[in-house]
Amino acid sequence: MIIKILLLLLGLGLVVAGAEALVEGASSIARRSGVSEFVIGLTIVGFGTSLPELVVSVTGALEGNSAIAIGNVVGSNVFNVLLILAVSALARPITITKSNHYRDIPVTLGVTLLLIALGMSRTLFGLGAADGLSRLEGAVFVLLFIAYIIWCFRSGRSQETVEGDSDDVKIYPIFLSVIMVLAGLAGLVFGGRLFVDSAEAVARMLNVSDKFIAITVLAMGTSLPELVTCIVALAKHRSQLALGNILGSNVFNILLILGTSALITPMSFATVNLVDMATLALSAILVFTAIYTGKRNMIDRLDGSIMLAAFIGYMVWLFIKL
Repeated sequence: MIIKILLLLLGLGLVVAGAEALVEGASSIARRSGVSEFVIGLTIVGFGTSLPELVVSVTGALEGNSAIAIGNVVGSNVFNVLLILAVSALARPITITKSNHYRDIPVTLGVTLLLIALGMSRTLFGLGAADGLSRLEGAVFVLLFIAYIIWCFRSGRSQETVEGDSDDVKIYPIFLSVIMVLAGLAGLVFGGRLFVDSAEAVARMLNVSDKFIAITVLAMGTSLPELVTCIVALAKHRSQLALGNILGSNVFNILLILGTSALITPMSFATVNLVDMATLALSAILVFTAIYTGKRNMIDRLDGSIMLAAFIGYMVWLFIKL
């Protein structure tokens, strides 16, 4: 038991250290390249923290198990917003810039609703033989992803001023910045895995049920890298890096991960239901409405509280249905 607890603490330490190195390295790259921290968060940080989801979903697709790919993406996107963004906003309100307002948040909402419309077309509209994504739709998703990234880089060559964010960024040599990012991602991935495995082992030693472990330790543990990265970014007054991480992960999950998976094998949505998809839609809608509610153009503590309440409600529903 003591060894497992020590391993759990070691895993948590690796995640925190990895997040620290990742945020510092990513911020340095942003300043050196002249690209906004949001775009760096959207690409380097967002993609990096979503690599486990990419591996899981593509592996599931190669094995013909689309349920893994779909469930992985839906669950990850819900957790990213309703838990991670909520906790981040409660810790420190996140300012929404003009680019976030007119480009990034509407795109996140749009691709989420597009996924639901195409994936649940038979249930919602009575169209098609079954719910799912075809190879053609997967190709469209991948092309939309490429177009969005190009758009972000072309319009993101400026450092938007965000009230409350610090301009005191330590700039490292480019090779050292890249090493810091790679080492940070490695710390997040391996530390997160060690944390989850150790926490699961401790829970089993305490005779906790498999159902409870699935909903708490495993589900929340897989989102630990994104959670810690966002909290570290906010603590360092890098709110755009934190927001880019969340929105980037969600767009990456839908357009690239599910797009690529659908190209490998058509995706069936038979294992997800309307409650799952409604929660996914709600997560994107709550980010969008944060532009206009409470403190305008800010994801404030009220928004975070609403998101967290929705997350708790969804978890209770899942626990009851297990």
